[in-house]
Parts: sequence; structure tokens; C-alpha cells
Amino acid sequence: MTDTVFPLEPTAVQAQAAIKEEFAFFSDWAERYQYLIDLGRKLPPFPDAWKTDEHRLLGCQSMVWIVPQGSAQRLDFQAASDSAIVSGLIYLALRVYSGRPAAEILATEPGYIADIGLAKHLSPTRSNGLAALLAFIQDTAKAQAA
Repeated sequence: MTDTVFPLEPTAVQAQAAIKEEFAFFSDWAERYQYLIDLGRKLPPFPDAWKTDEHRLLGCQSMVWIVPQGSAQRLDFQAASDSAIVSGLIYLALRVYSGRPAAEILATEPGYIADIGLAKHLSPTRSNGLAALLAFIQDTAKAQAA
């Protein structure tokens, strides 16, 4: 997968800065949640054949599937969820980390979560799911970098 639907800023840090800037535009969390849902709708189609237990992300209350592709030089991720808000969370994570070298993924903390106030506005189950998603991405990068 070389094409992406995500704006590909030159670095993961720049992607996080762009996300922070976009979310700052909205005055309240109702608007931010709607934007998150809109972003989730932009995820590329996820093949039904990949919606298997092998690709299921554990630790999420909603159904989430994720498939990594590539190597240490460039890791791409495709993912999907049955939840609109979780799809938006996936979109943000993939925007930051997909299409990047494993070393850059490992060197980039997900600061955008605190920067846009997500940590304070997600339910505990969504926070756990987001943590599981980010851990999967980090673990995949560690395995490729080894």
C-alpha cells in the first residue's frame, strides 16, 4: 500500500502539529466529536476478508481490525472499526504513524492525544482501545526494527 488517504506531512511530529491546529479550530467537544466522526468516514475501504480474528485488535470494546504492511523502511497500516468515533481515533493514529519508517514510529510519542484534549474526553473503554491501537503500532515497529 503506497497510496494514502491521509495528508502525509513530512514527519510524524508535523502530522501531530497539524492535528492540534485542526482541532483548535473547534470551540467545543460536540464539534470535535463530529469532526472525529467525519475523519473516520475517510478511512479507506477495509476488505471484509481481513475482518478475521487474526487481525482483530484486542483491548477494544468495539470491533477493530488492523493489518500492518511493509518493512522497517516504511510501515503502512490499514484499519477499520464498527464504531464511528473509534474510526476517527484510528484515522488520527494512522495519519501520524502509517507510511513512516519503524524508527520514526518508535521515536514519536503520541502527544496529539493530550494536545487536543482527547485524554480527558474519552470514555475509559475508548481510552483503553486507543492505548491498544497505539501499542499495536509500536509493537509492530519494534518487531520490524529488530
